[in-house]
Amino acid sequence: MDRSIFISLPVTDLKASIAFYEAIGFRNNARFTDDIAACMVWSDTISFMLLTHQKWRSFTCRPIPPVTSSEVMLSLSCDSREAVDALCDAARVHGGTVDINQVADHGYMYIRDLTDPDGHALGAMWMDMSAMAAQG
Repeated sequence: MDRSIFISLPVTDLKASIAFYEAIGFRNNARFTDDIAACMVWSDTISFMLLTHQKWRSFTCRPIPPVTSSEVMLSLSCDSREAVDALCDAARVHGGTVDINQVADHGYMYIRDLTDPDGHALGAMWMDMSAMAAQG
């Protein structure tokens, strides 16, 4: 089995969160989705597990942070600058908050940060690896 990462996130409204993540490019893995959890696939090795607060509390007794806090920012690679913008447009329409930080445009790298409806911080990023290598 390839090494994979499953990122668990507590969510207040599972159906709305599924719609949000599908809108920004994730695919729902119905095999691991029910009324208290959803597996949202970003790539062959990266998935987000969206968990209702009830389900989250069965994993840990640590408190669910308020939507205004950030413990991590999860950056999602996109195929182009336009794909970054499209992801952010979809996030805004589906309850996310876009451009929570200043947009970073370095020519070879373009990043826009956003939150999902529960305040989880995400980065949409594109990098031109050949241009970045030329920068040294």
